Amino acid sequence: MAETRQAGTLARTHEGKPGLPRGRSHLPPPAVSASQRERLLRAVIAAVSERGYPAVTVADIVRRAKVSRKAFYEHFANKEECFLAATGEGRELLIASAVSATRVLPADASDEDLLRAACRGFLTFLAEEPAFARVFYIHMPAAGARAVSRLDAGTRRFAELNRRWHEHARKRHPDWPAVPPEAYLALGGAITELARSMVNAGRIDNLPALEDTIVALHLAVLAGHPWPPGPW
Repeated sequence: MAETRQAGTLARTHEGKPGLPRGRSHLPPPAVSASQRERLLRAVIAAVSERGYPAVTVADIVRRAKVSRKAFYEHFANKEECFLAATGEGRELLIASAVSATRVLPADASDEDLLRAACRGFLTFLAEEPAFARVFYIHMPAAGARAVSRLDAGTRRFAELNRRWHEHARKRHPDWPAVPPEAYLALGGAITELARSMVNAGRIDNLPALEDTIVALHLAVLAGHPWPPGPW
């Protein structure tokens, strides 16, 4: 439990725990395969978070996952494929956390409340998954061109969510300005850099404190609101 709290569920490994049953098992083959894959995805996040992508080997991953090397290659061609699968799953969960946070709000929730809920879901997920946050924002660039492309795709996904929110909000706020597509991408990049800076400084627990800044930034650009006063 301590390891899970410190690293997050996406980095939960099986070091020091029993491996999957060998030989004939009461588990059906699909369940064994699914468990092996999940263990490997969690293990690569934990390993890269601690050691950095270049230093991690397949041996490190299978040791943490408590599965065989043969099982690893039944699921992935190499370390890169395993890493991309793990970070891709984490990215989708991050986006889902932001989206699902808005769906629990009442139907008459304001557009600012929707924006705030999405930001809170995004930041809370990262704070609760510190190993994934370190991997996604610090170690991804070292994993090669495909990983960098995935990072860029993640920023563009958030830009698209911003665009949809803004276009929907403008139906209720016709005085809000229209903006070029690059504005949504710029906001996505700004949020990425804010999160990366906090993670790089070892302040992952403090990520939720960015909520007011991120909301104010969006409203300044997309709604033309003045920046709220404060003791800057």
